[in-house]
Amino acid sequence: MLNNTSVRRAVSVVVEPVARGLLRLHISPDAVTFVGTLGTCAAALVFFPRESWFMGALVITIFVVSDLIDGTMARLSGRSGPWGAFLDSTLDRVADGAIFGAMILGLTHAGDIRTAWVALACLVGGGVVSYAKARAGSLGVECNVGVAERPERILIALVAAGLYGLGIPYLLPAALWVLAVLTWFTVFQRVMHVRRQMRPGLGTDPT
Repeated sequence: MLNNTSVRRAVSVVVEPVARGLLRLHISPDAVTFVGTLGTCAAALVFFPRESWFMGALVITIFVVSDLIDGTMARLSGRSGPWGAFLDSTLDRVADGAIFGAMILGLTHAGDIRTAWVALACLVGGGVVSYAKARAGSLGVECNVGVAERPERILIALVAAGLYGLGIPYLLPAALWVLAVLTWFTVFQRVMHVRRQMRPGLGTDPT
């Protein structure tokens, strides 16, 4: 959904002026990436463990926007390249770990151990989704399929947490259950997609 061309075009109307302004201030895309990740991690680990779901989701969303801004800055400044893509992807994993890890802490604090385990399934599954794509790429196989890529997973988690914090009961647990199913289904989709593309008899690397 968030990778849809029309959606990105609409978002760029807001993001591009901000990106241009930051470039005029001589702020680098890498700096925005680091600040966005640190802000996301700090907000998640401060608010969610205390069950401050709405405020946490709100502040995290503000920092998550930097994920759109840094890429736009890199494109506008002609700095797009492998390093930026590597840094962005690596720090995205850190941010994801902080968000879902903090949710696990908050749910545990609330005594909802069952949903905490579901959040753990989301966390692990999200890492496997990303690894499957990276590993396929290292083998020369394209792997961009899946119903729940990172933008969709983060959007579902943050919207659910925010509304849950506003007093809508059961929304966060229900959303995490759905997200866990979609995440692991995406893992299955990617495994099957890569399997179909590989030549019969191609050896596998156990690592």
